[in-house]
Amino acid sequence: MVGIVGYGSYLPRYRIKVEDIAKQWGADPEAIKRGLMLYEKTVPGQDEDTITISVEAARYALQRARINPQEIGAVYIGSESHPYAVKPSATVLIDAVGIGPDVHVASFEFACKAGTEAMYVAYSLVKAGEMKYAMGIGADTSQGAPGDALEYSASAGGAAFIMGNENVVAEILFTHSYTSDTPDFWRREHEFYPRHAGRFTGEPAYFKHIVNAGKALLEKSKMKPSDFKHAVFHMPNGKFPQMAGRQLGFTKEQLEAGWIIPWMGNTYSGSSPTGLTAILDVANPGDLIFMVSFGSGAGSDGFIFKVTDKIKDVQDKAVKLRDMLDNNKIYLDYGQYAKYRGKIILNV
Repeated sequence: MVGIVGYGSYLPRYRIKVEDIAKQWGADPEAIKRGLMLYEKTVPGQDEDTITISVEAARYALQRARINPQEIGAVYIGSESHPYAVKPSATVLIDAVGIGPDVHVASFEFACKAGTEAMYVAYSLVKAGEMKYAMGIGADTSQGAPGDALEYSASAGGAAFIMGNENVVAEILFTHSYTSDTPDFWRREHEFYPRHAGRFTGEPAYFKHIVNAGKALLEKSKMKPSDFKHAVFHMPNGKFPQMAGRQLGFTKEQLEAGWIIPWMGNTYSGSSPTGLTAILDVANPGDLIFMVSFGSGAGSDGFIFKVTDKIKDVQDKAVKLRDMLDNNKIYLDYGQYAKYRGKIILNV
């Protein structure tokens, strides 16, 4: 049995409401809310980035795993907002949480599915017997240009998963990936904000990859949607994951626990992974969980998890995702938000 032995997530306390962004650009806030099914999003503090988010999520994962950090043989962080272009983010994390130096680290990139890439490689190394534990993290402080549609959703947060074969809380039963060359979203070197192909990001990109990865995963596992208690898909907005779920045969009730996008926004590499932590926080032994991520460019990673009876031992050992999502929020106006996100640069 190989799978998740510890998990944790982190969301910043800062928020901005959709109506505050809409007001700034003369848009109809109610139309934005209806169209995207978004109400507010997380905003990273001025001293928060992908590394600090990953560190907090990793600490919570370690609290749940209750293992010696020195036994972790690899740490992979997937993000499209690594603070350094060359220095791997995990080199900072391993010192912060007491891992290493006898550890393999790397920074992963694949738009919004870099986090599930990290999870997949961490899981595969443990499954291959290369190491006792490995950690995969998805985290981002995602970017959206002022006035662009992405500005309503691009948010901050992340999740960490420790993979192992002892005291597993969610066994990984099946995986599948689906990838193609689809130019729906990109950011060139030295550009701060990504660009996207508008409506093209829907059918040829998001839905094509998630649905095909999902169908292949169901076929490989010989399971059907009704076998699952929970399902979570990448959440660029509130509507897309529900539409993808329906296309694959899942119900709204199956998506409910992991559907956190309306109050969190799109955390890019942390999107479906944070949704998975929200599910694990409330899951029961025997529950089957269906998960498919998406990354522009484009590709999807699919996982099937089976929750074990160990889950009840760890759920209350660290802060739960919904607690961070719902409590201790600090709301920013657009000016404060622009300052926090570096949209306003002071010449001093």
